[in-house]
Amino acid sequence: MATAASSATWQTSPFVWLGNFLRKELEPYPGRGALVARMVVTASIVMLVDMTFKIPFGAYATIYALTTSRDNPDATLRDVKTTVIGFVLAAAHVLIGAVIFTSEPVLRLVWVLASLFLMFFALSAVASRTASARFGYLVAVTLTLWDSHIRAEQKVVNTLWAIFSLSLANIIIAVVELVYVRLHPVDQITGALLERLHCVASLLRSLAAGVNDKAGERRITTLAALGTSRIRRDLLRADYSSETNQQESAIIAMVGRLVDLGANLTYFTAQESDEDRRGFEQLAARIEVLSDSISGKQPLHEQELPLESPFTGTLPLLREMERTVTVMGEVLSGAEHQGGYHPPPLKPEPARRVFVADAFSNPDHVRFGIRGGLAASICYLTYNLVAWPGISTAVTTCILTALTTVGASRQKQILRFAGAIVGGVILGFGAQMFILPAIDSIAGFLLLFLAVTTLSAWISASGPRLSYFGVQVALAFYLINLQEFRFQTSLAVARDRIAGILLGLLAMWLVFDQLWGASAAVEMERTFVSTLRLLARMMRAPVSPNPGVAIEETYSIRETINTNFDRLRQQADGVMLEFGPTRVHNIAMRSQLLNWQIQLRVMFVVRITLLKYRLRLPGFEVPEAILKAQKAFDGRLAERLEGMADRLSGKDSPHQLSLEPPMLPLEKSVEEHCPSEVSDCLPTLRTLLPLCREIESILSSLEREVASA
Repeated sequence: MATAASSATWQTSPFVWLGNFLRKELEPYPGRGALVARMVVTASIVMLVDMTFKIPFGAYATIYALTTSRDNPDATLRDVKTTVIGFVLAAAHVLIGAVIFTSEPVLRLVWVLASLFLMFFALSAVASRTASARFGYLVAVTLTLWDSHIRAEQKVVNTLWAIFSLSLANIIIAVVELVYVRLHPVDQITGALLERLHCVASLLRSLAAGVNDKAGERRITTLAALGTSRIRRDLLRADYSSETNQQESAIIAMVGRLVDLGANLTYFTAQESDEDRRGFEQLAARIEVLSDSISGKQPLHEQELPLESPFTGTLPLLREMERTVTVMGEVLSGAEHQGGYHPPPLKPEPARRVFVADAFSNPDHVRFGIRGGLAASICYLTYNLVAWPGISTAVTTCILTALTTVGASRQKQILRFAGAIVGGVILGFGAQMFILPAIDSIAGFLLLFLAVTTLSAWISASGPRLSYFGVQVALAFYLINLQEFRFQTSLAVARDRIAGILLGLLAMWLVFDQLWGASAAVEMERTFVSTLRLLARMMRAPVSPNPGVAIEETYSIRETINTNFDRLRQQADGVMLEFGPTRVHNIAMRSQLLNWQIQLRVMFVVRITLLKYRLRLPGFEVPEAILKAQKAFDGRLAERLEGMADRLSGKDSPHQLSLEPPMLPLEKSVEEHCPSEVSDCLPTLRTLLPLCREIESILSSLEREVASA
């Protein structure tokens, strides 16, 4: 939801808006200092090791250390193993391709273009984000090496040095993260969620007591501006099971919703009544109970969750917050019912997958590969055709931009261009002309490096509206000053690298925003409609009678839906960066879709449990007649979802909805096979009907909201 502050701010002058924007994005928030410190320490250690021992590719290793996400301790350890696999595959790909295709220019070109497509396709379709990122990063770094005019033996040696340099950076990252984890045992994702919940609860307590907590209001406004993109990125790379990922994605979305509503609430407290204050107190107590469940202090089923009283206050935002907390409690209860907040994956899901479940059924993966490959190919062909190898940093810039993107938009590309100018022209050229000539030791250079890296890390720890600027500042500065083990005496080298960075950004902007681009608001609406149709397919699944095929089919749909959930949140970040006459309408639509997606997420999580009955997994077997009634119930829900999708996309729905309550046939079937007076009849049915009632209730509520909108 767009906050009241934001809606008012856009009406002010550009300079006032810019000042407010920078103040909110750059002010401290809980955990920001620790995150920046770890980023700076890691990058500094990598730089010192590479410069001291003259390890090639130090610039790329340092950028890698600065931009690699910080995950939980288990994922950090797994990253070390996965990185080895990614780098080995990349090295084998580069070396084998070089041996086979180097002697024939035409085949070499075809192999390079295919490698660029493969690089971006892997980023989207490979199950392990870590492995695909390492593979693509090393291929991008070494690809242009084989076009240089040096001996073949030296090319092989340099390729091995690149592997060693990046592997060493990964080990340093792991060590720093493990040391930090020993000092702070709560993982990054849980800590961020708890911080936001505590902030909302504290604000509600102060409102209930009538205290004007300006510090708390600034804090929650900062967290609302920051958003949840960093938490979602950490979850994406944390390598949880798909079911855990889906449950935590729902929790993250609802916590973000609470923060947004809390930030809005601060602008309407003048209208509060006594009933509202009692509602604040009760809601704060419920949030604190949920916080204890998420932190693992006390499971939700062992606590007494304060009851939700009928809403009698005057603030509609309070009603929305109560609904969000209620839904979050249901998701957490379902997670604990299945074995804890981090439940095991639904069996028989494969323990490890090379590709995501929808890698070859979802065309979006191929589209991303074509887009990214085309952008990188434009850069590759450009610097070869004009015989300007100094701008080969363009290809690496494409992969780095793809790794840090959260949805393409013109404003984000402006941030990247601005970051390249500041980091390359102002800081890079400025350091070469005015600072580096007076430095004659690694200690002096370290001070300059710390200043630039701290600035870049602090900016990159902002929300999605500014973080790209910090990444590009560091990228441009490192490529100018860390490529060789001496200070550059010619500005031509820095000029070429800046030109390469700008070429890479220009190619990404051209391909992603101009050739296939649409506004983030339009893409957001399309993604939501697509999710409705996919959820309708999931309601009807499984179609195949073969158990193995049925399980694979449901996993493919689940992965695509989960990808759509993440994509819609990313597009929501992009909407906030788009301007024009439709901005107010787009922000209002963004608020609606994010609110509706929370309800879809809960339906999605509940449906995953209901699938166990449809698949007749051990412990969830039901008689054939009840299974038939459940299929009919699911089909009715699927038609209603498709009807909503048709309505939102402006089509006439062909589905004629029955006037009979959808639960009635299922309830009759259950009653026939398990009369209510028989208490021990089919214990598994005790959860079937409540889950079906819950999903039908959520769908009915969503239908009413869509119809009224």
